[in-house]
Amino acid sequence: MKQGAAIGTADIHAAATYRSRRELRFRRLKRDKWLYILLTPGLLYFLVFKYVPMWGVLLAFKDYQPFLGFWKSDWVGLEHFRTFFQNPDFFMLLRNTLVLSLYNLVFFFPAPIILALLLNEVRLSFYKRTIQTMIYVPHFISMVIVASISYVFLTTQGGAVNEFLYSVTGSKIDFLASPDWFRPLIILQTIWKECGWGTIIFLAALAGVDVEQYEAAVVDGASRWRQTWHITLPAIRSTIVILLILRMGTILDNGFEQIYLMMNALNREVAEVFDTYVYALGITQGAFSYSTAVGLFKSVIGVVLVLGTNWLAKKSGESGLY
Repeated sequence: MKQGAAIGTADIHAAATYRSRRELRFRRLKRDKWLYILLTPGLLYFLVFKYVPMWGVLLAFKDYQPFLGFWKSDWVGLEHFRTFFQNPDFFMLLRNTLVLSLYNLVFFFPAPIILALLLNEVRLSFYKRTIQTMIYVPHFISMVIVASISYVFLTTQGGAVNEFLYSVTGSKIDFLASPDWFRPLIILQTIWKECGWGTIIFLAALAGVDVEQYEAAVVDGASRWRQTWHITLPAIRSTIVILLILRMGTILDNGFEQIYLMMNALNREVAEVFDTYVYALGITQGAFSYSTAVGLFKSVIGVVLVLGTNWLAKKSGESGLY
């Protein structure tokens, strides 16, 4: 009897706890209703444009024919993936994509960090705001304009750079058609256009560093370099790690528009990447299923790299993404 009464009391207590938690959640929902209303457009955006289109990945496993429709097209399984991996262009595409991504990680990823550290040392707010405005502006310039500027400066037919080289050395360099110059040009364009915009997150992280740590370091006789190495960089390390993890998810994305605008028949051997390959097959040739398979391959690799990098970050003592 005592045991039965104890069990009944426990059930009543559990039910009361459940009701109290439910009432608490309801009160919080009612209190924060306007925040949830403000959250609704963002949720709808991701639902409509991110999750619903995921049904489209089924095209990678079908032989899609427009006149048959999505559901009546034949199911071919992994046939498009086998065709893609056996394609002679696969290793060329993989090499070009990975090399450009490696260049981005080595040269572009640290650039906003270095620029943010330099801006953080500027004490006069007027000069700091002026410099920030100047380096933010290229982010809002279309990549078509960036490619046009590159053409105007680098073309052999009256380009400012080649005219200067010709006046000094008596020869010109065909930057736009040379395979050796394609990757450096892409990286330089990316740094010029996006480096300033990338400093926003790091400057925000630097704003949260405790000023008293710098004051204590000055008292101890630490130089500016020592303060940066032992105070500033450790303070923004978690931000750097998180952005690196997110960057690894797009390791196979090199920016279709930029590559497409700078690519030509003479530099195609180093310029053709997965993004331009998908466009050439999916849009110009109508191979929708095959190009979807290529895009799905990129996405799977991105997910694996994000999970792997996040795992390594947590093993090294960082919080990671989750």
